[in-house]
Amino acid sequence: MTRSSVVYLKLPEDNAYIVFAVNMSSCTHYVMQTRSCSEKTKSSSRFSWAVSPYTITYFAVKGRCSALKIMLADQSQTLKENLVTFDEWGKGDLKKTCVYGQLPKFEDGDLVLFQSNAMLRHLGRKHGAYGKNDHEAAHIDMMSDGVEDLRLKYIKLIYQEYETGKEAYIKDLANHLSKFEAFMAKNKSGFLVGDKISFADYNLFDLLLNHKVLCSTCLDTFPTLKKFVDTMSARPKIKALLESDDFKKLPINGNGKQ
Repeated sequence: MTRSSVVYLKLPEDNAYIVFAVNMSSCTHYVMQTRSCSEKTKSSSRFSWAVSPYTITYFAVKGRCSALKIMLADQSQTLKENLVTFDEWGKGDLKKTCVYGQLPKFEDGDLVLFQSNAMLRHLGRKHGAYGKNDHEAAHIDMMSDGVEDLRLKYIKLIYQEYETGKEAYIKDLANHLSKFEAFMAKNKSGFLVGDKISFADYNLFDLLLNHKVLCSTCLDTFPTLKKFVDTMSARPKIKALLESDDFKKLPINGNGKQ
């Protein structure tokens, strides 16, 4: 593992300084973030150590990357996007480089990941959004897997059964949402697990936003989930992302159905 150290450089402005991450082996350095002097006493291990932006390669849709983007925005992380057109994808050259022949592709330095849930778990571990202990982490995994189950049903509707199955899907939706409602209500913190946000919360939030587009009244009988969506939407960095033109212009799904 590369040895690094934290260096503080005082700025001319009152009560401000820059945090540097210094690579002790190569003598290179990266400006990490600007902090007020009142925060200087905090342990350097609590700073976010992303010395370069994460990179995502995906289509110009929200799709499988929306939860990841929401999480990174809320965690004050930078994301570089490489957009791929469907024509480019159809040529097959990029597809051959993907482990499962699918996008998105996620890069964190020299770490390359495929599968969106693996990406969320990686970011959860890296940014303290994976519970406080093994017990919480296991429940977070369980809830995220539940989100994936519902997401797969949603994807099947969108891409295979939209015209013929939408009414039945919406009618049965309450049976699926009730599981998340009950689990979150029992936890009483406003999150799925524990008293701190996890990657499963971002994952569920994204999927609930999609379902509110599909059926605007779907959360009316689920007060805990409704409050959860309202609270998450109001988190400043998430709110800024959701209201940004770059995010709003993206369709939810690749076929335009939602």
